[in-house]
Amino acid sequence: MGIKLYREPELEKPIMFVSWPGIGNIGIIAANTLKGILKAEEFGEIESWDFFYPRKVSIRDGLLEDLEFPSNKFYYERLEKKDLIFFVGEEQPTEGGGMYARGEKAYQMANLVLEVSLKFDCQRIYTSGACISPIHHQMKPRVCAVVSSENLIREVKKYPNTILMSEIGVRGEGEGTITGLNGLLLALAKKRGLETICLMGEIPDWLSGASFPYPKASKSVLEVFAEILGIRIDFSFLNKMEAQVEEIIESFYAKFPPEMKEEYDQRKFVAQTKPGTITIQAQIYIDERFKKGGDEGGERPV
Repeated sequence: MGIKLYREPELEKPIMFVSWPGIGNIGIIAANTLKGILKAEEFGEIESWDFFYPRKVSIRDGLLEDLEFPSNKFYYERLEKKDLIFFVGEEQPTEGGGMYARGEKAYQMANLVLEVSLKFDCQRIYTSGACISPIHHQMKPRVCAVVSSENLIREVKKYPNTILMSEIGVRGEGEGTITGLNGLLLALAKKRGLETICLMGEIPDWLSGASFPYPKASKSVLEVFAEILGIRIDFSFLNKMEAQVEEIIESFYAKFPPEMKEEYDQRKFVAQTKPGTITIQAQIYIDERFKKGGDEGGERPV
């Protein structure tokens, strides 16, 4: 078990973008899209043997060839203003079932990612995921930020379409949790003296259990990444994905009972700072039409 670096690129005080699958795959879609646009080069990985069961065993002509595991890879790119490291994990390590990271394996994985960040003298770590929010699916998702220190608050408030997670006010004033590896990594990085920012794209509460991604929120997150890096991004790929997913969502929306649709549509006209949550009756209706995946982990305001 450990870190395997194929080479050690010369980087000057890079920042690191870290992502894993989660609700709506919001963070990992944003990171993978940015990594692809920048043509970041792979330079290492975290070996998967002690973290995951193999996805499959490859056999050819009766001979065992290999075991296929979820990948956990590092990439880098040099830009004019900043050097970057990406870490993209295809799965969150977990113990005792469930979809999101927990237990000793998650702790080990997070620390290995941080070992690489410290080795290359990273100045800051960004994670990204989903913020479950009572918004209408036709509205532009905001980016909800969580930072590791007070001096970062002013900075993130300058990002486009971004608010602090505490400003959503879904349940308690200023309260919230980030479960899974996004939250764990932020806490461990802070203990090691690293600046950390988590950028979470809003996803409507009723879509948080859907089996398809939510690229509309990934686009909002990516817009913030572009601002941070001072670069222009071609959103054509995400726009196409968003249109495909929107068609699916609209087909569900069209089947809402009239009274439920009327209630839900009020979200279009209510200020987004503290909107009301969906009713229990409406949630039961929705839950019956979505196959819930995993547990109640992921990135979720509480």
